[in-house]
Amino acid sequence: MPHDGHHHTEAPPDGWKHSGVRVIPADSLDPNTAQTPGMNRAAAINAARVGAQKIWAGTVHIHPDAKTGAHHHGHLESVIYVVKGRARMRWGEKLEFVAEAGPGDFIYVPPYVPHQEINASADETLECVLVRSDNEAMAINIDIEPVEKPETVLWVDPIHRAPGG
Repeated sequence: MPHDGHHHTEAPPDGWKHSGVRVIPADSLDPNTAQTPGMNRAAAINAARVGAQKIWAGTVHIHPDAKTGAHHHGHLESVIYVVKGRARMRWGEKLEFVAEAGPGDFIYVPPYVPHQEINASADETLECVLVRSDNEAMAINIDIEPVEKPETVLWVDPIHRAPGG
């Protein structure tokens, strides 16, 4: 057998039938996960459900005009993908920064960053997919007195500059 440089684990006794790819139907997500007031989280992929070792994935719904309590996710990295609606994110020690995202946009939240998700729409539920860098559902809810007017932060990276920047 030629060696292609990739490590391959021997197939399990079932030939990967039940230990291989798993499809988790939309109506079978598990709401028994760490919750933050103002949002509904539901787990799709975690250790308990599929044996995931390094990631957690699920959905988040935030009702129109609603916002979550301030929280962070400890050492975990989070990625939020906006499916439907308008997300307004506030973050910082006093939630002093703000940015918005719409359908198709990705949001990255580094470890330990205090943040708050806000549904910026008065009539549409905000629907997102959430992926975290570990199989645990960790949400540390924190008590923050937010600043009155947060500072808008535009997307800037080494390649892309904010408009007019």
